[in-house]
Amino acid sequence: METLQSDDPRELGSYRLLGRLGAGGMGRVYLARSPGGRTVAVKVVRPDLAADSDFRTRFRYEVEIAKAVSGRFTAPVVDSDPDAPLPWLATSYVLGPDLTEVVDVHGALPEHTVRALAAGLAAALKDIHAAGLIHRDLKPSNVLLAADGPRVIDFGIARAVDGSRMTQTGVVVGSPGFMSPEQATGKDVGTAGDVFSLGSVLAFAATGRAAFGDGAASHASLLYQVVHGEADLTGVPSSLLGLIRACLMKDPAQRPKPGEIVAALAGQGVDAALHDWLPSAVASTIATHAAKILDLEAPESRPAAAFGPAPTMLNGTSSTVPTGPAGYATRPGGTPGPAYGTPPPGTVSLGPDGSPAPVRSRRRVLGMALGGVAVVAVGGAGAAWTLSSDDGGGDTAAGAPGRGGSAQPADENFTTPPAGVAPQPLWHKSAAEDSTTTGVPLLTHDGLLLVSGDPLVAYDVKTGKARWTKSGICRPGSQLLFHDGKVFLADGDHDGALVAYDVMKGEEVWRSRLGKQLSVEDTIAIDDKNVYVTATDYAQARSATKYRTAVAAISHTTGKPTWIQHRDWGTKDYDVQGTVSGKYLVYADSNLNLTVRDTATGGQLWTKKIGEEWTWRPAVANGLVFLPGDELTAVDADKGSTVWTLSPAGRRGFNNPTVIDGVLYTSDHDDGVWAVDVKTGKRTWLCDELDVEGPETFVRAGATLYGATGALDGGIVALDAGSGKSRWTYSDSKGVGEPWQVALSGNRLLATHGHEVYALPAV
Repeated sequence: METLQSDDPRELGSYRLLGRLGAGGMGRVYLARSPGGRTVAVKVVRPDLAADSDFRTRFRYEVEIAKAVSGRFTAPVVDSDPDAPLPWLATSYVLGPDLTEVVDVHGALPEHTVRALAAGLAAALKDIHAAGLIHRDLKPSNVLLAADGPRVIDFGIARAVDGSRMTQTGVVVGSPGFMSPEQATGKDVGTAGDVFSLGSVLAFAATGRAAFGDGAASHASLLYQVVHGEADLTGVPSSLLGLIRACLMKDPAQRPKPGEIVAALAGQGVDAALHDWLPSAVASTIATHAAKILDLEAPESRPAAAFGPAPTMLNGTSSTVPTGPAGYATRPGGTPGPAYGTPPPGTVSLGPDGSPAPVRSRRRVLGMALGGVAVVAVGGAGAAWTLSSDDGGGDTAAGAPGRGGSAQPADENFTTPPAGVAPQPLWHKSAAEDSTTTGVPLLTHDGLLLVSGDPLVAYDVKTGKARWTKSGICRPGSQLLFHDGKVFLADGDHDGALVAYDVMKGEEVWRSRLGKQLSVEDTIAIDDKNVYVTATDYAQARSATKYRTAVAAISHTTGKPTWIQHRDWGTKDYDVQGTVSGKYLVYADSNLNLTVRDTATGGQLWTKKIGEEWTWRPAVANGLVFLPGDELTAVDADKGSTVWTLSPAGRRGFNNPTVIDGVLYTSDHDDGVWAVDVKTGKRTWLCDELDVEGPETFVRAGATLYGATGALDGGIVALDAGSGKSRWTYSDSKGVGEPWQVALSGNRLLATHGHEVYALPAV
């Protein structure tokens, strides 16, 4: 900020000027303060524009509309005098650097910051559009980052100047790298044009570079890329990729509306999305320099003088852009703002009426801010926004029903996000690192989520709070089987029993042993009658280290064995993955065998070698067993003979299949997702547009198929179950080397990624 010069006024209306911020297309900009202590930016119109009656008419009209914009995420017009000899307007000044400055110093912003930025900017556009305005020049330098959220500046007023420029031949108003295709080609620009600019701004924030080319490119080249080229979104986190692509659609009608973006990203409200949103270095800068802004004093009053010549305009931008003093970068319209690490002039409102509190209160606020950005009230809105640090979990609306349960809480109504926009988590918890699942499904029942591990934890699906915790009953990675209010776990490490626990309380219901010499090792599957387990028979041994293994069915009502069948010596290894469907118990073992047994007697129907891989859970439906591999194969469950095969059509084979309501879903090794008719083996659709690994497990809610991906480059994907079209991808970008797991509880998705646990709306 420069000191006032001899030709600068000392007062405008009731505002005392503190210093010169710079100059732009409309005139000079000053930092000023009201009699009540509000700090503002005052823009004073150039003499040549002031003499233009058409400009004054447009200026008066745009100022009146802009005053109607009172959203939290804008810097609103607080005062003006369009009839003064030199018309002026005052806007709230935001204490915070602009997005360009922050990215220049720190590079791309973290994913959670960009998501919060998207929610705040979309909320700002919603307010601007509701007032009948279109911004037309949303770009990084027009986005300020304050402690309590982003602010959009320079909206609406630019149209008063634009009216003069639009009559010039070959002039395109706006910033070439961030304007919409319709704006670049001179067509009418609607509110969707601002959404395109929003997508470009978010891509810049997420990658540290402009999506359509950097500043070294010519304006013509940038405009061509915007109209005809594709955005470079390399490095955008997968959870944001769909949103940004949707905003950057060439067709304005296909872009999401700002309100849809807010609803999708801020299901618990924008405040929750902005919790702890800034990187600490940015937050510290804002707090550190707040005192300097508050302590600025006005220089001695002097007479006002006229302005000098206006800068020359070229293609909607100044050909001689003022740079301001050292340590400042030029803000939109040529207005210098503080470079990163330099105190930006701004407004800190400490009272409900916008006036400053006594000095002791001001110092208290600054002390809290310096201690970690605790309370900073910005923009003259008279409200203080508190930032704290917790795990981000919070209460939400009523709970939802779970799989296999009864008397569930009623479903909640969640807003369906626009295409490409992933929903925000309803809550998030970080569990103990050894208490999460690895390759096994989660369990949901009656508003509870059980996460395998030691301790075994039951979370409330509504709030994410632990309802009960039990240590020493569940080995990390053990699968969880549920029926009739009980969860079943093998206690093979202790007394070789199968134990039933009350799923609502975590208390033991019964403990079943197969015999003195038979020890239950692990569970396989469960149906309406029995829990199926593997066991070791210590009575039948070929040596001190070679024991015979068995498969058993135990009634989950009484805890008594229904049958026990010994396995062949060739299948002695008790490590299995299995499932049950009707009369078929099907399992693969680590000796590379696939075995089918009759659930009524345990009699073995057949067994066969399955190749070099066994770590998959067989899928069974319609009397068929479905096997992954180089081809997808359907085998007759009674005979073991092949019924049909499906070629991957040049792709690299199939992963584990899942059957839901007569449709088989699987992914291939090239990350495509297939829907296949279980009876005919004919492909229904193939989704080949994912930006993450192909899902390994699937669940379906209504018309949407949800898939949980593997350990690398993964997340939760949502696909249209009828067409396979990708709807959104959610990822936490934490780099955890564990596969994602997903389960349904009514219209909530419960997911784990390593020791991270999430609840997402199933929308």
